[in-house]
Amino acid sequence: MLEMFEYAFMQKAFLVGILLAIIIPLIGVIVVLKRLSMIGDALSHTSLAGVALGLLLGIDPIVGAVVVCVIAAFSIETIRKRLPRYAEISISIIMSVGIGLASVLTGFIEDGAAFNSFLFGSIVAITDTEVLMVIIVTVIVVATFLLLYKELMFITFDEQGAILAGLPVKKINFVITLLTAITVSVAARSVGALIVSSLMVIPVACAMQLANSYKKTVIYSVLFAVVFTVVGLVLSYYFNLKPGGTIVLVGVVVLIPLMVAKKK
Repeated sequence: MLEMFEYAFMQKAFLVGILLAIIIPLIGVIVVLKRLSMIGDALSHTSLAGVALGLLLGIDPIVGAVVVCVIAAFSIETIRKRLPRYAEISISIIMSVGIGLASVLTGFIEDGAAFNSFLFGSIVAITDTEVLMVIIVTVIVVATFLLLYKELMFITFDEQGAILAGLPVKKINFVITLLTAITVSVAARSVGALIVSSLMVIPVACAMQLANSYKKTVIYSVLFAVVFTVVGLVLSYYFNLKPGGTIVLVGVVVLIPLMVAKKK
């Protein structure tokens, strides 16, 4: 089993995979508990428009994805605040815009393979620069989550109460929205734009079957995500499967019996 670690690309894949398995659930817990679990799906689809734009302009596709995702994330937040009773509408609107733009822009891209690599990811083909980018984003997300742990928990469960308590809710939401957009953009290159939203939700869903507190939900979510990633990468290596899809399917295989067991 250890023979896979003789290859540099597998070493990078495990490093990036585990780092993403730590930060994606951290964002996912907040998103899921605020009942905005589809925001990851909307941003991941919108990131494809940024990738296409980057390829057309001759810049790093990840940079294009980050810029477009940030704009999309704040657009969702703006619409959500204006229509608080119908928050899911904001997600649908932005997702529609993102998919539409991506569809139109891809028609002008000559190198279809470069774009397709972002659809389902290519974690075994990431560059040293992309590894460094993931490390930097991981440090920022983890540090922010730890520093704002209590505030995030308060805002997640009772945003109005947090406002009345004097917390800088707008500033904290701004930071989390920004980090969500950046995390989705960076992860899209590694695990795939069509898959990253699943990694944001499934580990959290698994954790919620076992945890009885916010803290345990966070810890279990990260542990589940790391296990899914390691098992998924091992299976993808030995059976020549797509890593991103394999990781998600491993998570689903674990989630279903957990849900059945909890119901019984």
